[in-house]
Amino acid sequence: MQESEAVRSLAALAQALRLRLFRALVVAGPDGLTPGALAEQLEVAGNTLSFHLKELTHAGLVTQERQGRNLVYRASFITMNELLGYLTENCCEGAACSTTDAAASCRC
Repeated sequence: MQESEAVRSLAALAQALRLRLFRALVVAGPDGLTPGALAEQLEVAGNTLSFHLKELTHAGLVTQERQGRNLVYRASFITMNELLGYLTENCCEGAACSTTDAAASCRC
């Protein structure tokens, strides 16, 4: 992942509703969710939901697929893992990290 892609992904997630949307799609797994199911689950209006899904899709964090008359949104686990890899690429200068502390800090 390039720096510009990481910035775009992090910027998309730096909004409370978009973070909640993304987390809901991660929980849903590969089955994904329809906009109606997301709107109901997160108690958000359809037009607001549409705007935020578009932002997550533009950042590559969410994919969209038409299934019959429905759209299904899914978290892009590939992009999510690339972002996590980018953020931890040089953690502890390549040494194994432990996050067993209550503070979940990187310990070299």
